[in-house]
Amino acid sequence: MPGSRRAHCSAWRKAIPWTMVGARAALGPLLAIVARFAHPQPLLGAMVLAGFLSDVCDGILARRWGVESEGLRVADSAVDTVFYLGVLTAIIERHPQALWERSWLLAALLGLEVTRMLFDWRKYRRMASYHSYAAKAWGIVLAAAAIAGLGFDGGFWLLTLALAWGILCDLEGLAMSMLLPEWTCDVKTLRRATMLRSQMKRGAFLDESR
Repeated sequence: MPGSRRAHCSAWRKAIPWTMVGARAALGPLLAIVARFAHPQPLLGAMVLAGFLSDVCDGILARRWGVESEGLRVADSAVDTVFYLGVLTAIIERHPQALWERSWLLAALLGLEVTRMLFDWRKYRRMASYHSYAAKAWGIVLAAAAIAGLGFDGGFWLLTLALAWGILCDLEGLAMSMLLPEWTCDVKTLRRATMLRSQMKRGAFLDESR
């Protein structure tokens, strides 16, 4: 019985982070639909906040419970893209002028996102999952901008900041992918990526010299 209880506990601990990731994947398209057909602004703000909190909590819980996996990290990164595309669609629906005024920033950000995905897939045959400190800060700014815009019809300076910060994050992620010869997850800074590159090159050299 104790063994069965432990197995059951382990199963739901694995399931909860995955459930949160799946819920966030559904929340992105749902947010776009609600923005198109409904009008309660607090609901839109609450949906963005729920998605942001799930993004924070799924990783914390997975690490605390020891159920982290490569698949969960990659899925989390991919779902973030889906969720924030839903947020973008909702902002386009509600505040097209605000985005049009920042169209060059948006175009640069989307172009870099696509470039990163293509580069990572060609080099590693999978999406990168660095979860850097800069990317975590971007998530906070992006959520704040979306809540301000969708929930309160204001704070569009946060949208400018979020788009500009996203460009810097994508440039950092692209630089990391250029530096790292092997797929590596949870690389918090560009300095750390540089150190890992040196370690990998040194390890490859030692292997060849044996």
